[in-house]
Amino acid sequence: MDMENADPLGNGLDRFPDQVTSATAVVDARGIVTGWSSGAQRLLGYPYEEVVGRSAARLLGGKADATGRLSAVLDGRSGPTLLRHQGGRFMEAEVQAYASLDSEGNAQWLVVATPPQQPRREPRPHEDEATTEEAFAQSNLPVMIYDAELRALRGSAGAARELGLAEEQMRGRRVTDILPPHICTTVEEGMRRVFETGEPERFQVHGRPRRGARDRHWAVSVSPLRNPTGQVRHVQVIALDVTEQHRARERLVLLNDVSAQVGSTLDVMRTAQEMADVAVGRLADFISVDLLDGLFRGVEPRPSATGSVALRRAAQRSVLPGTPESVVQPGDVDYYPESSPPARCLHTGQSSLHRALDEAIGSWQVADPERARKVRDFGMHSIMVVPLRARGITLGVAVLVRHRRQNSFDEDDLLLAEEIAARAAVAVDNARRFTRERTTALALQRSLLPQRLPVQGAVEVAYRYLPARSRAGLGGDWFDVIPLSGARVALVVGDVVGHGLHASATMGRLRTAVRTLADVDLPPEELLVHLDDLITHLRAEEDSATDPELEILTDLVATCLYLVYDPVSRRCTAAGAGHPPPAVVTPDGKAEFVDLSVGPPLGVGGLPFEAVEWEVPRGSLLVLYTDGLAEVPEHDLGKGMARLRRRLERPADSLDATCDDLVQTLLPAKPRDDVALLIARTRALDAGQVGTWELPSDPAAVADARDKVARRLADWGLDDVVFTAELVVSELVTNAIRYGTPPVQLRLIRDIALICEVSDSSSTAPHMKRARMFDEGGRGLLLVAQFAERWGTRHRAGGKSIWAEIGVQDERS
Repeated sequence: MDMENADPLGNGLDRFPDQVTSATAVVDARGIVTGWSSGAQRLLGYPYEEVVGRSAARLLGGKADATGRLSAVLDGRSGPTLLRHQGGRFMEAEVQAYASLDSEGNAQWLVVATPPQQPRREPRPHEDEATTEEAFAQSNLPVMIYDAELRALRGSAGAARELGLAEEQMRGRRVTDILPPHICTTVEEGMRRVFETGEPERFQVHGRPRRGARDRHWAVSVSPLRNPTGQVRHVQVIALDVTEQHRARERLVLLNDVSAQVGSTLDVMRTAQEMADVAVGRLADFISVDLLDGLFRGVEPRPSATGSVALRRAAQRSVLPGTPESVVQPGDVDYYPESSPPARCLHTGQSSLHRALDEAIGSWQVADPERARKVRDFGMHSIMVVPLRARGITLGVAVLVRHRRQNSFDEDDLLLAEEIAARAAVAVDNARRFTRERTTALALQRSLLPQRLPVQGAVEVAYRYLPARSRAGLGGDWFDVIPLSGARVALVVGDVVGHGLHASATMGRLRTAVRTLADVDLPPEELLVHLDDLITHLRAEEDSATDPELEILTDLVATCLYLVYDPVSRRCTAAGAGHPPPAVVTPDGKAEFVDLSVGPPLGVGGLPFEAVEWEVPRGSLLVLYTDGLAEVPEHDLGKGMARLRRRLERPADSLDATCDDLVQTLLPAKPRDDVALLIARTRALDAGQVGTWELPSDPAAVADARDKVARRLADWGLDDVVFTAELVVSELVTNAIRYGTPPVQLRLIRDIALICEVSDSSSTAPHMKRARMFDEGGRGLLLVAQFAERWGTRHRAGGKSIWAEIGVQDERS
């Protein structure tokens, strides 16, 4: 092999072999293969390990001397060469050898074998142009070519189909001669900008491409077509129908708006109206939402199985002002015939899609002539009837109508309406459940509050109770007026922390406990101690008995203010547990808050309660309230109490007028917390209405006591009760002298009842018992209980008082 004559560039070749189709191998000076490519393995089938290190001559085909043929190939003296495939067959290939040196300077060859190329048919003149022309003319996409004067040069088959014109009819015409004005203006302006800037533009248009076609949405692309010099010679306009994508996007936006806007309140009517507001104009031209009548009272809705259905119109909306399509107004009850689509929808829970000429709509119109007239007058042509169902309960029905849009509802519209109705139904059901719970809690709350104030003569009372109007529900505010012994009266206000049925039930338990403890005549501070213990026990019971799945576990905490007024001494005694202090308005109009030592809230424990005592003039106002009156969102409790004090200093005609003024000026339109307000005007008993005598600890004093009582009752004009009073006083005085400790005091009070009190220094309270046949005593208290309306024992500092009330006919004006 002649290395000196080898061409270093590849035996005269002016290009390197194709790496994809060529097979390459490296052969050293001895004719041994030292390199083998993957292309060679693909061409001849030999793997690397079967070739490298062996003679290259074995790869050549034919029966002549293999070594000679290899030398001819390496010297470049061979043309097409037969090569031996691994499978035994022979194949012809173009073989070229490229001389080079290895890393040690020894001669080697890069041998390249290329399969022979298949003869390529040269295209006939203008064949490419003809294929391009056919592709453009037959394109299903609407494609148009316009010149610099914005006149059509070409139009594809897709453009002809959409525009309803043959290509010959489109040529030479401008967009304004083909498309509706609002579409052609947008397209022509886009084409002008492309001619000016040379940059493609994309925009969307909406409308009908020809008369009689449906409204559609198009994504229009305008691209420049340049000549060889780079100038924009023509523009190409391509329009893609994106109606379905646009409608899908509109549906998603509509559903998102339903989720965001429907159910903003817990009011049934408002929630239904929000659904109508969202759907009209975007899905329907008119919509009515009718709900079962019981829904508005919070009860479980139950449509009748047969017969006409009574529904209350909850909401309606129209694209026309005043909603003239409706036959009823919101809030009115309407009756749907049994055969009508809304009635069937309620009974089956299935939605339906109708045309105005459907048999179902026709029979409905026959049974309801007024609606039939509305259908004719407004040209209603498409109707959907969709149930409002939530948690397996049918709440009502929505009727959607089209009369302004020419397109009728389709199945996709029905699916969208069902989704809207389903989401709105959940919001309506939430409002229904809230209404039911609030109604139940309000009924419970009102049943636990005083139904009417008890008769007593110590104070004149007016009160207000306003339930919260927030989503949290009713609170646990309460008030009470409790007559006590000795013509006294207890005024109470309290507030259970929390909202809902649990707070209302706890309020009722606490109010009952306060009345029970008040009957024992405990001082205010001791009463709060017992009440605090009660709440501690209640919390322990709830922690051990409450089911966690009910999710009503709350910290049982309450506040309370207990005030006792004595009309004889005109003194007040009050104690508070975490409650705002009472206000006192003197007859001269000056208002001040009592400097009350307020203890911790009930249920917190750990600190004692302290009572404060003060004297009030006759005719003063005692104002007790819960924090909802003073602590509003715009003000903290301190600022709210200052506003309350200023309003109390304004004169009013009556206690009711004062209550109304405070509620109207201090509270927002929808208070977020319950409010209990109790105002009492103090009265005082004159000295002439009270008789007091000190009695010696001598049984003979009983007769003198009866004589004193008889004379005083005669002075008061109460002769009718002299006998009863003498009997009661005789028994009480005898009991005090026999079992009590001196000194003994007798007091008569003439109020709405005659009150007889006997006091001594002993703290031992008497007990009524049943006397046996031969017992000498034990019948005194039994007689007192028989002749008196009420009787009891009141403990006081340094002793006790046994009292009894005797009913009198009050002839005072």
